[in-house]
Amino acid sequence: MSDPVPSYLSPAGDRHFDGLADKFASSLYGGLRGELRLALLDRLLPEMLELHGQPVLEVGGGLGQLAGWFADRGHDVTLCEPAGEMLERAQAQLQDRPVRYLETPLQALPDEAPGPWPLMTCHAVLEWLGDPRAAFATLAGLLAPGGQLSLMVFNRDALRLSNVVKGNLEKALADRLEGKGQRKRLTPISPLTHDQITDWAAETGLEVRATAGVRVFHDYLRQPPQDEAGREALLELEWRYCRAEPHWRLGRYLLYTLIRPEESSP
Repeated sequence: MSDPVPSYLSPAGDRHFDGLADKFASSLYGGLRGELRLALLDRLLPEMLELHGQPVLEVGGGLGQLAGWFADRGHDVTLCEPAGEMLERAQAQLQDRPVRYLETPLQALPDEAPGPWPLMTCHAVLEWLGDPRAAFATLAGLLAPGGQLSLMVFNRDALRLSNVVKGNLEKALADRLEGKGQRKRLTPISPLTHDQITDWAAETGLEVRATAGVRVFHDYLRQPPQDEAGREALLELEWRYCRAEPHWRLGRYLLYTLIRPEESSP
């Protein structure tokens, strides 16, 4: 009798990353695709957000790259991460920066970090949850009037196109795109669409202020550039079209600035 396939899903159906820090770091941040993701966020965030040193709640902070970016720009950061190993890596990387750490899942934030928060980030988290719609509503409930949420999600439409490019035609036709949360594979269990985000924003009273695609070309290349000149050219292409129609909609990740409108004056 064969051994059962290990599952990394929590009782709530969320994808676990305990014991996967090395895999996470190498697969999501190692190499050119990780460099492009961070380089594009470095350019996009100051354009898409109004930043003036306000406190930041970072949800699903992972290895701490984004927390460090905000801390270096004068923000007090609260980094929430449910995986203890990931949180330890983030603490080691961030060291003396003004960051508070909470080992907690998104669903517990109304009790652990209720806010309301003037600025929140949730990058590449919802696609790993069993109920991303409920998680979105939780985030919206933590946002202060006039507050901003920087949300990045794994794009279901991009995943479909990627499967077609690879020749997985039957899989694309059947729309079998989600990962199963088994073994150490890092295909998200809940890839999302732009329409889902706009619908959920309307349900929770948030407005979509800005949009962008992260890696709109790289993930479809047959052969990524191998030299520095090619990498620089690809970065400039990504930057030129990351907010342009129709290209941004096929980014591997979709990046949003969502705001809660100020309360109306009496």
